[in-house]
Amino acid sequence: MTEFGKSLGIQETSIPGLLILDLPVHGDSRGWFKENWQREKMRAAGLPDFGPVQNNISFNDEIGVTRGIHAEPWDKFVSVASGKIFGAWVDLREGESFGSVFTAEIDASTAVFVPRGVANSYQTLEADTAYVYLVNDHWSPDAEYTFVNLADETIGIQWPIPLENALLSEKDQAHPRLDAVVPMRPKKTLVLGANGQLGLALRKVMPEADFATREEFDVTTHSAYVSFPWRQYDTVINASAFTAVDAAETPEGRASAWKTNVTAVGWLAKACTENRITLVHISSDYVFDGSATLPYREDEPLSPLGVYGQTKAAADALVETVPQHFVLRTSWVIGEGDNFVRTMASLAERGIKPSVVNDQVGRLTFTQDLAAAIQHLLATRPAYGVYNLSNEGPASSWADIASQVYELLGHHSGDVTGVTTAEYFAGKEGIAPRPLNSMLDLSKIISTGLSPASWQERLQQYLSS
Repeated sequence: MTEFGKSLGIQETSIPGLLILDLPVHGDSRGWFKENWQREKMRAAGLPDFGPVQNNISFNDEIGVTRGIHAEPWDKFVSVASGKIFGAWVDLREGESFGSVFTAEIDASTAVFVPRGVANSYQTLEADTAYVYLVNDHWSPDAEYTFVNLADETIGIQWPIPLENALLSEKDQAHPRLDAVVPMRPKKTLVLGANGQLGLALRKVMPEADFATREEFDVTTHSAYVSFPWRQYDTVINASAFTAVDAAETPEGRASAWKTNVTAVGWLAKACTENRITLVHISSDYVFDGSATLPYREDEPLSPLGVYGQTKAAADALVETVPQHFVLRTSWVIGEGDNFVRTMASLAERGIKPSVVNDQVGRLTFTQDLAAAIQHLLATRPAYGVYNLSNEGPASSWADIASQVYELLGHHSGDVTGVTTAEYFAGKEGIAPRPLNSMLDLSKIISTGLSPASWQERLQQYLSS
């Protein structure tokens, strides 16, 4: 008999991610009513916002109907509209919990959230039982399914009605034992811009991810998004961008910057939204004009000066439409490949005494720390949104950093002469405006448990390696 008077509540089970929900059911002599699915209340109670797109009902008119143990490549929200079932769930995902079992009796006052890769089965305990489930992907004959045998001795499910007395399909009886089951693989991470400075750093810390170069996935071609197998991924890291800030001021460069940094990001944001993918996007200090006297917080109004900054600001707005997104706003990136530190090191070794800008201040961001921040956000899942990320340390000018490079390499720091931005670019055409203050406030990301190393420490390590 359906239990009345419960309060909405969620309980964890012995299988990670498998949740039992108590549903409030209101009834009298005429029958009963319940809110079987209520997104706002259930999200507030702790249910994942899994985005159902299809509703299915399985009706069973006899006691003892037993459905096979099937794991599907989507999440399910299971409940009973009438009758009662004995439910059994087996974890068939790769990992330590593979083979774990949970069982429970379910009536109209209970629901179950079943994450992707956890196999679901049930046995009817009453006649005229209707089993209802929401799923967050449309059924496809090409989807990846995993099964285990109802009678497997390893999982040892104690069916209330012995299987020899139950109603089973021949297909379900033919499923493999647990030792022959191929575990369902987790969804993957895709990194776009695989050969850039950040992409190369991510290769070292995320070897299991898929890395796509511009040749393998041309972000500026719409057809690439239409034909791509998005269902295989739960995270996309967009490390691809047009970053030639001066070239962006030319007619051709302006068009390329907008296509790569805005149009392509719009396509990517749409694909991630439609496929419930977490999008990690890299932003820039250039979204600000640099006129502030304090480090920029994440919620400061955007005020880009040049074309590059304008495209990055527009991209930020697009990415923030994706329900699950992290925007990492960074500055002065240093990694493998051509960059300011390598240029200064080369000049020092050749005995050149450069003039370097001394009125733009900020902090370096080493790609190993940017990659670590991405890992951290994806692992800990703080609130989605924008996070500043640079290395810690004092505000320094480009000239200050160049002087340290010279000194650390055994050269005289006085070989570097500081000049203003105006002096440095005097007489040059097509130069993009630069923010004079690129300092980013790091308190938000530090509050999530990540404390970046100082840029001085990373600079020394970088030069010694």
